[in-house]
Amino acid sequence: MSATTTVTAVPIAPPSTVTLEPAVFVSKREFNNDKIKTVIDRIAQKTYGDWRDDLFRDGYAVVKNAVPRERAQQYQQEAFKWLGRFSDKFDIRNPDTWTRGNLPPMSNTNIFKSHCVSHEKFMWDARLEPGVIKAFERLWQTDQLLVSFDALNVTLPHLKDKEAVAPWPHVDQTPYRKGMHCAQGIISLSDHGPEDGGLVVYKGTHELMEEFFTSVVPKKDWTERDFFMISDEQLQWFLDRGCEEIKIECEAGDLIIWDSRTIHWGKEPSPSSNTIRTVIYACYTPAHFATEKSLAEKKSLFESWSGTTHWPHDNLVRTGRKAYYADGRECENNRDEPFEKPALTDQLLRLAGVKPYENK
Repeated sequence: MSATTTVTAVPIAPPSTVTLEPAVFVSKREFNNDKIKTVIDRIAQKTYGDWRDDLFRDGYAVVKNAVPRERAQQYQQEAFKWLGRFSDKFDIRNPDTWTRGNLPPMSNTNIFKSHCVSHEKFMWDARLEPGVIKAFERLWQTDQLLVSFDALNVTLPHLKDKEAVAPWPHVDQTPYRKGMHCAQGIISLSDHGPEDGGLVVYKGTHELMEEFFTSVVPKKDWTERDFFMISDEQLQWFLDRGCEEIKIECEAGDLIIWDSRTIHWGKEPSPSSNTIRTVIYACYTPAHFATEKSLAEKKSLFESWSGTTHWPHDNLVRTGRKAYYADGRECENNRDEPFEKPALTDQLLRLAGVKPYENK
């Protein structure tokens, strides 16, 4: 892959009429460095001859055909159907109707996480895809996993009342954690070509992250939050050490996995793109990474159809239900449950942290 050209865009303010429900932390910061380091040391010191070598070496990997292409495209159609439930003025076939006013509340980075979307049937069907689960089982070398209650991204090109967001490189792991505590995932429901929206990663930054925080970032600026923005000057520190900007290209049905210490951001489509980027964020970690307290909190989040962050076992932040107008009023179309609920199978309930694994 080759390095990309930096996108020129302007930061934009949140929409003036609707905001998403503020995120609420429900889990205490518990980093378990020693416990998780034992697992990481065991799995990272091997050679596999597949995408796992890419992940440990480069900080990211693409797992081809994790979901059959036709099923991935069906999930995309379900996502479009979900978007259309909130306004009869929205028509996925008519770009003239693609406005924020015709859509459910979304972030400036094209992410939908309100209205219980995390628990819609099509979202869970994608999370339960055998090829997706098998990839994370192979990575962590266990079949006892938890999954995040994560969000949906539908990036409509040429959205009429939204400017492109400037690059926002960041990592989703606090410097207080050592090693790869979380492997993030994107289930691609659309193709991602060079001009389309997609994930940008900085190859090799995961290996330098501990040195970066200890030598570049003053300890007073560290935060326990599993999110850290990287400034242009800080990004240059990594580039000067040989790291490379990569815009990932993949196809519908592919799975992208990356180390949470890898610097990344979501790129907007170029003006020439007509592709509707559609992805489901889905991350899996071993169930034994979670404390009993975190499992209880995760169960509560599931039972209220709430969303979480990218993290399955910790960093549990309640999101994904209500949206509000600027004056504090709730949106009229807020929901307390999904439009289409998933079947609550034993497999789903175990991944959700609701039902324990037999020998856990």
